[in-house]
Amino acid sequence: MSDSVGKGCTGCKRRLPLPSFAADKNRRDGLQVRCRECVAEYGATYYRRRRKALGKTVRERVDVPHGHKLCRTCGEIKPHGEWHRNATASDGLSTRCKACRAVQSRASHLKRHYGLTVAERDTMLKEQFGICPICLEPGPKHVDHDHDTGKVRGVLCFNCNSALGKLRDDPDAMRRAIAYLEGNVWKPILEAPGVYQLPS
Repeated sequence: MSDSVGKGCTGCKRRLPLPSFAADKNRRDGLQVRCRECVAEYGATYYRRRRKALGKTVRERVDVPHGHKLCRTCGEIKPHGEWHRNATASDGLSTRCKACRAVQSRASHLKRHYGLTVAERDTMLKEQFGICPICLEPGPKHVDHDHDTGKVRGVLCFNCNSALGKLRDDPDAMRRAIAYLEGNVWKPILEAPGVYQLPS
């Protein structure tokens, strides 16, 4: 029963103003019999019971301050500035914080491009004693692989990995580069017009 004063909720037994009830076109007055709060509480209770019956984890409701969001991956409450935008989400934000998204992106990149897990990459790095095998600087982060076979060779620093790529993984070019650095600069010998003798 509803009137101008309000309507009684069958759940909490309170008399509330009409905007406290959601629409229901199947009811005579066009409103649900329970108030919005009771419907929400019932939905949350049903959700928990259903998740437990299926043997799945139940998310507990967490009070989050305005302008913040809870990351379900790391469990931390962070300000909105720590989230990427997502226009399709109800709150306009990504489901994971920037830090968690970066970690998961790196892991998927390793798996997709090199067939490695983060643990396997870390094992390789440990076998290298945590240093780049070329320049011997600590903290290499870039996985190096043979571009022809796809086989992973090791973990290098950015400069060394880039140098191998720029020399096209060509051992002869690298030997000439070493000779050049050691001062053994070769001069091409002119054999005929436009024909030069290369170094042996």
